[in-house]
Amino acid sequence: MPQQKLIITHHAPDLDAISSVWLLKRFDSQNYANAKIGYVNPGLSLDPNMADNYGILPHNVVHVDTGRGEFDHHTSEKNSRDICAATLVRDYLIKSHPELANDSALKAIVDHVTEIDHFGEIFWPEPDSYRYNFMLHELIRGSEFMAQNTDDSQMQFGMQALDNVYAVMKQSHKASQILDNDGLIFQISAGKCLAISTKNDDVIKLAQKRGMMLVVRKDPSLGHIRIKVRPDSSLTLEKLYERVLKLDQKGTWYYHPGGKMLINGSRKHLDQQPSPLSLQEIVTAIKDLYE
Repeated sequence: MPQQKLIITHHAPDLDAISSVWLLKRFDSQNYANAKIGYVNPGLSLDPNMADNYGILPHNVVHVDTGRGEFDHHTSEKNSRDICAATLVRDYLIKSHPELANDSALKAIVDHVTEIDHFGEIFWPEPDSYRYNFMLHELIRGSEFMAQNTDDSQMQFGMQALDNVYAVMKQSHKASQILDNDGLIFQISAGKCLAISTKNDDVIKLAQKRGMMLVVRKDPSLGHIRIKVRPDSSLTLEKLYERVLKLDQKGTWYYHPGGKMLINGSRKHLDQQPSPLSLQEIVTAIKDLYE
């Protein structure tokens, strides 16, 4: 069994520091899953004599985003906008786990971290918009203003958030692959529509982003159906709701008062009954009502 390691980063860890720790602990778990985490002032490294305070041997101490070592980009030879601590850790991980080179979700996260670490957000559209205050790097910074915040609490918040981001990113990338290879595109007066059988709910929003005015998704395993219309369309689903209630006497349906959502099955509604209607039956009803 590998000896326990100690990962050292800087106080008030930012997105790059947190991401680097997260990458080691999540994707080199055989070596770092149980690693302890310590903090030093930015740019410094842990005095080898201090490793004993953590119960760790000096050769099992690893620095990220500080210390000018393997995983610190604050050196003249690593002074590039394409490099941050997270990219250095990812490069290390790929050497031991080559399959990670093809993990598009992980690459997207590291690319984003790199852009943020080099203040790339100042080049984004409407860079002074308040919407960016909701982004992860700002939420991490915001925790520093909380009275009970510590280095550890900031680290744990960021790592949990990255777990969530990675899960969402995996879903999003899978949705893109599904849309590239599956689904039935059909036309109504309001525009192009998509009907698709998949468990991945992210395909709905992504299809709308790609221009679909209406998307129908049926979960092939649970039987639930979700129908959504782009918010900028004049189309509403009231007529379809009325038709569905006549066709389906078993499923539980919710018609959103905004007129853009007709839902059978939701994580927010725990006891909905799936609809026995097929995807083709829904498409036929839509064409009949809106073509």
